[in-house]
Amino acid sequence: MVIRNGESRDLGEIVRLFNDYRMFYAQDSDIKLAERFIRKRMENEESLIFVADVGHNALAGFCQLYPTFCSVAAAPIYVLYDLFVSPAARRCGIAKQLLQAAVRQAKVDGKARVDLMTGTQNFNAQALYERLGWKRDELFHTYSLAIE
Repeated sequence: MVIRNGESRDLGEIVRLFNDYRMFYAQDSDIKLAERFIRKRMENEESLIFVADVGHNALAGFCQLYPTFCSVAAAPIYVLYDLFVSPAARRCGIAKQLLQAAVRQAKVDGKARVDLMTGTQNFNAQALYERLGWKRDELFHTYSLAIE
């Protein structure tokens, strides 16, 4: 298994994983939406995608980083918005390796930090993040407003 940058040849596999990721968060399966979304991010170079390549044109996981800025730190950062490993490939260290690749890339790109969010009930992910040195933000609450 190799962690590497996602490429256009990986589109179908990334789309499959992205659709599964969305379903994990209680969204309906929608391959067409997933394909449009991922294709746009890749074509417009709006995100960085790392994949876990298990050979034979198969991917077992991915993470997606979005570049943005932290005004308080007056510095560029990454937001790691998506991290997903196929259920059959979990507990093998893939998520850890994807996170480590994201952090390495952030250092190379001169980012001040990497932020991420996870579900409040996703205890396995929370435990992994904390084992790897990530700190839960106890100072700020996250709010969201749907634009209709």
